[in-house]
Amino acid sequence: MPFMTNGKRDYKKELEWEKKGGKSKRADERKKRGRARTAAKLKDGDPREADHKRPFSEGGSNARSNVRIVSRKTNAKKEVARKKKVAKKGKA
Repeated sequence: MPFMTNGKRDYKKELEWEKKGGKSKRADERKKRGRARTAAKLKDGDPREADHKRPFSEGGSNARSNVRIVSRKTNAKKEVARKKKVAKKGKA
């Protein structure tokens, strides 16, 4: 659980986060990713993933030209690289 303090759920922190719009934003992004899977004709249980060449966070979309089908391993590598890039920018 994301809102844990000393092994107990911190409802106050979670409620503050939801009021700031965190929950709705996360739900909207998940919905967009699901639509990309559907557009790519990937079924439940398919080990491949719909990868966004340009992520939503950088202004990407679900257009066919922005979505490609890749293995989970490939998509995970891309995510690690993106997080390292973000962390590096934060230090500079």
